[in-house]
Order: sequence, then C-alpha cells, then structure tokens
Amino acid sequence: MEQLCVLRYDQQSMKRANTFDVIPQSDEDEELLRRLLDASAALWNEINYERREHYADPNRDVWDISEYRGRYGGTLGASTVQQIERKNREAWRSFFSLKKKDEANGMPGYWGNSEDGRELRTYIRNTSYSVKWGEYSRLEILVGKDLKDEYGLGHRERLRLEVRGDPNWKEYDKQGRLELFYDEQTQRFRAFQPVTISEDHFRLAQPLASEEAALDIGANNLVACTTTTGKQYLYEGRDLFERFRETTREIARLQSLLEEGRYSSHRIRRLYDRRTKRRDHAQDALSRDLIERLYDEGVSTVYVGALTDVLDTHWSVETNAKTHNFWAFRAFVNRLACTAEEYGMSVEVRSEAWTSQECPNCGSTEDTTRHRDTLTCPCGFEGHADLTASVTFLRRQTTVTRSMARPVCLKWDDHDWSESPYSVPNEEHTNPQVASVGR
Repeated sequence: MEQLCVLRYDQQSMKRANTFDVIPQSDEDEELLRRLLDASAALWNEINYERREHYADPNRDVWDISEYRGRYGGTLGASTVQQIERKNREAWRSFFSLKKKDEANGMPGYWGNSEDGRELRTYIRNTSYSVKWGEYSRLEILVGKDLKDEYGLGHRERLRLEVRGDPNWKEYDKQGRLELFYDEQTQRFRAFQPVTISEDHFRLAQPLASEEAALDIGANNLVACTTTTGKQYLYEGRDLFERFRETTREIARLQSLLEEGRYSSHRIRRLYDRRTKRRDHAQDALSRDLIERLYDEGVSTVYVGALTDVLDTHWSVETNAKTHNFWAFRAFVNRLACTAEEYGMSVEVRSEAWTSQECPNCGSTEDTTRHRDTLTCPCGFEGHADLTASVTFLRRQTTVTRSMARPVCLKWDDHDWSESPYSVPNEEHTNPQVASVGR
C-alpha cells in the first residue's frame, strides 16, 4: 500500500518564529554583547570537549559533565548557562539518533576558537528576555552579575538593545528560547524568536475553492507545479544549484588543506553558513510565493512528491547528488506546510515514483528518454520533463479535466521569485496532447 504522510496542524495552537536585527545603542553595549556571546561560545566548546572525551572513553558517561555555572554564571547568568548546556545536550541526542540510522556526519562541532574567531552565539531562556514592539522597539536580555557590575547596570536591570525589522508575529501567547547571534554575512546581530500563536491571535484564512495541486521537486528546476485549474508554475534552480555547488567545492578544497587532526576552520564554517542561508532564503521565498499563487487559484490541497522516490529512480547519479545535497526535504515541506496552514490549505507527501519517466500519452516508463529538461517517447510525445511529471503526479491523486495554460516560469534574483517572460521552458517542444491530459 502506498505510504501517505499528511501534514496538518492543530489550528488551536501553532508554532512560528520571528527573525529580526538587534542593534546595540552604544559602543559599550556592543562590547558587552560581544563578550556575552563570546563567553557562550567558550562555554559550548568546554562542554562539547568534555562530552567528546567521555564519548571516546568506554568507562565514562557522555551525559555526566562538570558543573559550569560557577565559572560562567557571573558573565552569562545561571539561566543562560543552563540553556547552552541544554542546547548541547540536544545536539548530542540528535547525533546519537542519526548514528542509529547510519546518517551521522560526525559528533557535534565547536563554535570556533579565540585565535581563528568564535561563532558569536547564545541561547536565552524564555523568561530571561523580553521584546517590546512599537515606535522604538527593543529587546532586553539578562546578563550575569559580573558584567552588570563592570558595565554599570543595576541589580535588576537588563541589557537593552534596539530591534529593527517587521516580524509577522508581534502578538503571541508564549515565547520560546531566544537565539541571538552575530551574522558575519551581513555583519549584524540577529535574533531568532520561536513563538506559539493561538487562534485568538491569528485567524486562519479559508481556501477559496477545493482545487488541488501537485509539486514535482527536481534537480535543475526546484519545483514544477500543476493545478486542477490548469495553471502550471516552474521555479528554475540552475543558478542556485551552481552557486551551491561552487561553495561545496570550495569547502572541500579548504578541508583538504587542513592540518591532520583538524576537521574545520572559521572560514569553512562561514562557507557552510553562507550556503545554508542562501538555500533557506530561496526556499522560504519559494514557499510563500507558490502558496499565495495557489490560494488565489482556489487550491485547498497540495500534494508533494516524496524526494526518496527521486533519489531512487532519477536518471542521473550526478543529479541525485545535487538533489540530495541541496534539498533539505523535511525542512522544506515543513516550511511549505506552515505557510499553507495560514491559508487553510493542507500539504500531503505521497509517492511520485516513475512520474519523471512516464509518458502521459501511452503510459510507458521503459521506452521514454529524458535529456536535460525534455522527455520524449517513441509514441511521438515530447514535452518538458518536470512539468509533465507534475501533471502525471496530479493525475494519480485526482481527476484532471481542464486544459493546461501556458506555464509561468519564475527565476530567483537573490531576493524574490519573478516571472521570466523570456524563458518559458521548451514551449516549442510541448506536445499539444499535454494541454488536455485529462482527455
């Protein structure tokens, strides 16, 4: 029986996140903040080193570590020491979970060192900070007594920082653990704030109709989408893939130059971070752009092809590697589902095995040939492979009776997905029979 994963969320309570810039109001405040983040990195490294040593010793327990509040509490505050310990414990639990599946890429890493530069990052308990939104938005965070005394903060006073940005979720029922870090790409301090939203603070939209859509996730094209209204959307990914691959090659080159026994460096970590942020930014924007278009089409259900099928049946080993390395599939589907939820839409993950090879005319999967973006069949069919796959995938889920409109092709410019009138894919090769695949 075909496995089905349905991503639906309880409309009474939803998890969301705010991301915003944090601006120190003076040089002294910035110095204090940097010391706080640097001490957090030093604490993480000490805890991680101890756990690595215990992991290598069969007579030691990874979870049995020293007490660090005495040495770091004066700088960070006891609650922040606790949060960093907890975050490190979560990282090790994730490592052991992946290790059981033979998917672990190594033990949790360090946050740099004082010579090469540390990753400036900390985690603050939900009761140890507050965010006030308004004309002069601000963030107030707890710091340790020693830093308070050194920088002249009162006994009950917190470090006050300016907040810039326009987060979507200014009203919420509960705030989670704050992640505060220095973004070396933009050279700004940034904050990530998980929040819980109840139905009282956020009213879900309702689908305009009960139409359906199917998504084919590809290697050169990120997403090909077909709807039961006859609309098709293609999000091109070649430039994104190439930049991702260039960064990956540079990471590999730098790793080959490391001294024996070293596995990373400050520059390598920066490249990893840059690669991930570029990908996530494009995928976040894609999710938002696509769901808004589908909502306007009256779509209520979105089917997503399971990426494991692509990796198992794809025509190219090289493409498999690109697809597997670029797509953080579960994270993308979660992004898509969270965005869809705002519009009352559901996202379902279903098998799409062989849709990229199946001819929509004769149903053959063995005689078809795929070359780049084109799928051909001896029966006479020739069309865009990814768009054809999304049509085939949609037909497996529901009845498609409307003719297909001219595809909308979208390209990424590092900020937005914009329609590209000059790059409609293989329009001259589109078989007229695809335009009415439900006949």
